[in-house]
Parts: sequence; C-alpha cells; structure tokens
Amino acid sequence: MSFLQPMLLAALPLVALPIIIHLINQRRYQTVRWAAMMFLLAANRMSRGYARIRQWLIMAMRMAAIAGLIFAISRPLAGGWLGLAGGGRADTTMVLVDRSPSMQQTGAGGGGSKLETGLTQLSRTLTTLGSTRWVVIDSTTNRPRELDEISELPRVPSTGPSSASADIPAMLKTARDYIQANKVGHTEIWICSDDRTNDWAPDSGRWQGLRDEFQKFPQGVRFHLLAYPQAATHNLAVRVTGVRRQKAGDAAELLVSLRLARLDGGEGRETVPVQFEIDGARSEVSVELSGPEAELKDHRIPLERGKERGWGRVSIPADSNPADNDFWFTFEPPVARKTVIVAEDPNATRPLELAASIAPDPAVACTSEVIAPAQLAGVDWDTVALLLWQAPLPSKDEAAPVRSFIERGGAAIFFPPRAPDANAVYGVRWTTWQEPKGDAPVESWRRDEDLLAQTQSGAALPVGQLQVRRACGLSGGELTQLATLKGGAPLLARAEKVDGGSVYFCATTAAGGDSSLATGGVVLYVLVQRAMAAGAGSLGTTRQLAAGEPTRDDPAKWQRIAGGDEAISTEYAAHRGVYASGPRLIAVNRPSAEESASVMADRRVDELFRGLDYSRVDDRAGSLSSLIQEIWRMFLVAMIVALVAEAALCLPRPARASASPGAGSGSSFAGASPFAAASPAGAQAS
Repeated sequence: MSFLQPMLLAALPLVALPIIIHLINQRRYQTVRWAAMMFLLAANRMSRGYARIRQWLIMAMRMAAIAGLIFAISRPLAGGWLGLAGGGRADTTMVLVDRSPSMQQTGAGGGGSKLETGLTQLSRTLTTLGSTRWVVIDSTTNRPRELDEISELPRVPSTGPSSASADIPAMLKTARDYIQANKVGHTEIWICSDDRTNDWAPDSGRWQGLRDEFQKFPQGVRFHLLAYPQAATHNLAVRVTGVRRQKAGDAAELLVSLRLARLDGGEGRETVPVQFEIDGARSEVSVELSGPEAELKDHRIPLERGKERGWGRVSIPADSNPADNDFWFTFEPPVARKTVIVAEDPNATRPLELAASIAPDPAVACTSEVIAPAQLAGVDWDTVALLLWQAPLPSKDEAAPVRSFIERGGAAIFFPPRAPDANAVYGVRWTTWQEPKGDAPVESWRRDEDLLAQTQSGAALPVGQLQVRRACGLSGGELTQLATLKGGAPLLARAEKVDGGSVYFCATTAAGGDSSLATGGVVLYVLVQRAMAAGAGSLGTTRQLAAGEPTRDDPAKWQRIAGGDEAISTEYAAHRGVYASGPRLIAVNRPSAEESASVMADRRVDELFRGLDYSRVDDRAGSLSSLIQEIWRMFLVAMIVALVAEAALCLPRPARASASPGAGSGSSFAGASPFAAASPAGAQAS
C-alpha cells in the first residue's frame, strides 16, 4: 500500500495519545487509606477480570480511531503500482507513448486495443496522483508536448495509432533533454509499451549512456512501465513482397507476390480470402495457409490498356490486430538501376561491380561505373541509385554532391580505404585497421530488418559463415549496428539522422586479404542489391516507404489518395496509405520488423533500468479494472466503527438485583465509570 500524502503519516505517534492521558491521570491523585473505600475496593476486586478486559478494549478502540483518521487523511492507495507515490507528488510527469502497430492489438474478449487501454489507464491513474506539469512524448514525432490536463491524453491526436515502429531509447533521450533544458524538479516518467524487441533495441549502446545521465540528476527521476506483453490470440499479417508491371500482348498486367504469416504461433490449415484493390477495382483469391507462412507468387491482375502507373492494396479479413491486415503498394514500369563505385584502386572493386551489375530480375536493368574521387563532378546523380565508396572519405568539396545525392533519396555504402584519414561523413570516420589472430567470425546481425534481413521465404542469410581477416574501426556519429564481429566490433552499421536516403559503413572490404565477402558472394550480392533497390525508389515516379522513414519532402504537403484516415497531415509519413507528392505516388506501410519482433523477457527489461528507480505493472488490452484506487473511505469507516465500539464499552452495565447490598453497590460502581480506560487501575482513594 502507498500514500498520496505520505508526509502526514508522521502523525502516527499520536496513536499513543490515550495511553499518555491514562498515565497523566494516574499521577493526579494521592492515595489515602479509608475504611469504607477499602470495603468497596475489596468488592471491586471480585469483578476485576472483566473490568481490566473492558479497559484494554476501550483503550484499543480509541487508538484505532486515531490511527484510522491519520491513515484516511494520508490518502492510501491500493493497486498494482506498489510504492508509486512513495516520493510524493511529482513536479513534472512525463508520459512516453508507444504508438507502434503492435499496440493496436485487441484483447481476447474484444474491447479496446492495447494503446487505447493504456491511455485510459494512465489518464485515470495520473489524475489521481496529480502533478504540476504534464508532458507527453509519442513514438511517432518524438517531440515533447505539454498538456493542460492529463485527462486530455486519450483524445490528443498525437497519441493515436500509427504505422511506424517506436524507438524507446530515442524517446528517453528526448525526455532527458527536456529535463535538462527546463530544469524541472522531481520527475516521474511513465512508459506505455508492449515490450517489443524492435521498439526497445535492448542491444543498443545508447542504454548505458541514458542510465548514467539519468542517475546524475540531483532532483531524482522515477520510471514506471505500464506493459502489455501479451501475444495475439489469432492474428494473421499480409505483406506484399513484389510488384511488377509487364506487357501482355496489346495490354498489360500486374504480377503481385505476397506473404501471409501467423503472428500468434498457431497451427492448422485454413483458407484465407485475400482481396486485391487496384485503383478502386477489387478482386479476390483464396490462399491456403497450413504452416506459419504461406506465399502467393506472381498473382496476375489485368490492367487497363495504357495504364503505366497506379496504386493498389492487398487486404485480409479482420482479426485481433487491424494494423497488419492490409498492405499498400504502387507500380510503374521498372526503373534502370545504376551504381557508381568510387575507388582509389579500380582493380580492387571487381566483386562490387559484379554484385551491382547482375540484376535479380530480367525486367530490371542494372549497370555500374567505376570512377576515381576526382571524377565526381562528371556524374549524373539524377540517374544513380547506389553509391559504393572504397576510398578515403570525401573531403569538404567532394562531400557536397554526395550529400545532395543522399538527401535526394539515394543509398550509399562506404568501405574502408587502405590508409584512413581524418575526413568524416555524417560525423563518422574510419580509425585504424585491426588484424585479429585468425579469422574473426560474425557474432550477431539484425535478421528482422534492413540489408541483412531474412529472405522472403524466411531463411536467414549466411552472414554467420563470413570470415573477417581485417576490419577497420569506426568513430563518431550516431550508428545503429546491423552486424558485429566477435568481441563487439561493428561489421556493418547504419548512420542515424540522415535525411532522405540511407548511409551504411562496412568495416571490411571484399578483397581476399580482408574478408570472405567475395568468395561467399551471397551476402555481398544481397547487401548491394537491397541497397540499390532502396536507392532506386527515389528515381521513378512511385515509391514504397516504410512508416517513419525520413523523406526529403515535407509530408504536410502530401495529398492523401487512399488509407491513412486517422492521420493528421503532418504525420502522413507515419500512417499506412497512398499519398501524392507532386507527380509522385508514395505508398506507406508498417516496417517489416513489426512482423518478426519478439516480446522481451521481464528480466531483460529490468536490466535496461538497472540502477534507476523503476517499477513495472502488467495490464491486458481491454482491461476495465483500475490500476490504483484510493481507499481512504475504508479507514474512515474503520474509525467510525472504533468510536461506536468505544462508546458501547463505556456504557455502564445494568445493575443486578442482589441479596448483598454491599456487593451489589461495589459491582455497580466498577461498571459505571465511563473513564475506566483513563483512570488508574486499582486506585485506593481520591
């Protein structure tokens, strides 16, 4: 049990007040031996047992009444948040809301989603606890927003459902920056999340820095996690894995490939009706699902003659999570993919040329060009999808066209040069080459998203079979590690805070003396082709975009064509649907990591808050029970009951008829005193 006004518990010593009064009264009288009184005392000793019990009961009731009053005015709480108000009312209360697609899952018995339930529970709980300032940070915008009243939390547009994944470490960093900038006092940080691994990034190096910085705040920061870790009871997800437009005689057709996945771990055979919508025209096909996944390859949909581009949607029937029941796409004739390879030694780039020139689909033209850094000025960047850089990082003059290319939406992979220098790209620079004793194996890599994700069939890339003989260190900037070597050194990393396109750093090269990238071939080919496909998305007039991914234009200027009904214009890039940005069509969908993310174990979450003031409670989607409840009324009732009982015990016993007048009067005297508990027991005379 905890209290909203714990300071008032300091009055608990007042419970001893009846005992103190009793002791004081004992010292008010002097004993004088008197024959008549001695006779009465002798008669009183005959009923001393009952009198003593009654006196102790009266004393206990008076003490209980005082204790009940003190507990009532201290506003006790009952519920799952043990000790949540132990530090008193917070000066600032910050609420971090996970709006990711997995938070839209509903409970087994229906009701609201995890997100709706969490917002309602937080609104009720924090209204009870109170605060002088309310601040909400949502996972989509990651910006602090002050609220006038915490009751507004469920109705604020920026706390509604989103198609983008959350980044809990980034949200905590925003909270830390807000505390520093505003110099707030005692702060409570509440996190509402479903503990998905991709949202929390437990392996990120940011956690240690966050823990250290929060521990330095002298005013104290407390963390509370409202968790919804339950898995879905029945949930299927659909994802489009490929869209190709091709000619079919005098007309054209669309070849759509998709994957159905069970996200609830269920088994058995079932037939899933899949609906296709192309520019408003709908058709349906049934897909047999007998295992965890099922694929539909190159489903043919006729197109109108002369239709060069358009948009579409694939959807399945509603289940426990509506956020993964549809997928939007755009289509147009294939765009040629060109790769520019910048190398200090053109003879060492042959593996990169082959990986960039061999097209994965005959309908897609892939070309590559090798140039020296001095030839950058002659590159037509408007036709380039991918930049492979195996030379000293660009100088200030060379960096300008490279940065423009990346901001336009292009992709770039930087490989270490023979002699690293002090130049940097997005704050990242190469340090020194390291040559471990023997080949260094790959220790871990991200299988759920990005360049090293699993294949469409669910098979993992053979990244673990790579052997690295030499690796160059990385320093500076903000990096997300996609693959690490044994010992924790990065092998492949993605730069953060990059507007428009993507920037990667590979700590080794494809040369035989550096690694087995060229001899294995598969990992290098997939890595290059995926980066090229991402960069090619900025060349045509259509684009597939993962929700929350940075864009080079302002989403507030987009025009909604389909989907995204719940989105406000400033958040179009984080909500699934189809949008128009000038002449371009943009399809926005949930990130692929949302379908493969696991729930972190409680122990793993606790480790992330090691050394911090932290508490946790688990709730369920659709829950109607309150997290906390004030129970001061119960103590007031207990106080009234104690006072009534004390009054009843103080009433004199009815006189009994007796043959002995002396004995009867002595018994009546003993029972008639209403101050028995306060009078000195066994007094001789007064």
